[in-house]
Amino acid sequence: MTDTQTLTFNNNALFLELCGPHDTHLLRIESKLKVQLLPRGNTITLKGPEGARGEAAAALETLYARLEQGLPLSTAEVDAALRIGNAPKGKVATTNQTLTLPRRTITPRSVAQGQYLTQMAANELVFGVGPAGTGKTYLAVAHAAQSLLKGEVERLILSRPAVEAGERIGFLPGDMKEKVDPYLRPLYDALYDVMHTDYVDRRIAAGEIEIAPLAFMRGRTLSRAVVILDEAQNATVAQMKMFLTRLGEGSRMVVTGDPSQTDLPHPNDSGLADALGLLKNIEGVAATRFTRDDVVRHRLVKAIVGAYDARAAKRSGSGGV
Repeated sequence: MTDTQTLTFNNNALFLELCGPHDTHLLRIESKLKVQLLPRGNTITLKGPEGARGEAAAALETLYARLEQGLPLSTAEVDAALRIGNAPKGKVATTNQTLTLPRRTITPRSVAQGQYLTQMAANELVFGVGPAGTGKTYLAVAHAAQSLLKGEVERLILSRPAVEAGERIGFLPGDMKEKVDPYLRPLYDALYDVMHTDYVDRRIAAGEIEIAPLAFMRGRTLSRAVVILDEAQNATVAQMKMFLTRLGEGSRMVVTGDPSQTDLPHPNDSGLADALGLLKNIEGVAATRFTRDDVVRHRLVKAIVGAYDARAAKRSGSGGV
């Protein structure tokens, strides 16, 4: 059944931002939901099937509320509002968390991201598992940075296994730091994206922010810190045990990874899947599992992940290699 409803927005300036330049935000919602959105004055008339109208109305109200909070609106936020509104029934998580950082104000762009932020605030050890482009590492770093800025912890420690993806670091020029820094670059990038470069560099020089390969964690006790292990699918079972047992007083850990992208010679040796199964019933441990529907990077990333997943499923079903 096709019907209409009308939404009224009181602030004319915010209403113009809601519509977007040349109504681009409205056109995007129309394209995604197959509805008609007709702006006039400070009202929008919605035409289309009841379900689609409801989703469009919810997205518009969410986006307007964001503008009322003084937060920016872009195509990414429009897509996020549609993604959250279209979450499967029964998949409920709070999505109103906001990370306020010097260079970014970050809100969840999927229900899974909202769950992830909630879990990081409530648990000592959180796993973020899923495909590329879902925000696992970025949100973990942003959450850790906010904890440091608020004085909740004294240090940030960010780590990755230095596993060669088909290459050999021994042939790279330079000392050990110069050899391993390329593996750690995504962690630097995330920090620099949410905090000012000079601040990050000063905190690194002072030892309050440390970015190091996983092997450098052995024998340490990491207290009053947020500790992140990224690309954890490349940690062996023994390395994962070593890392997790570094947890000290007043610290929290976040472990992120994509089990489908391990670079280990023997993928079954990955410590990420092992830890997820082994620790799932321990109080204070939580896990968020992202899927390709949670991809928030470039629109093609979701399609790429889907193509690889479909091929893997087909091979698995046919017993192929």
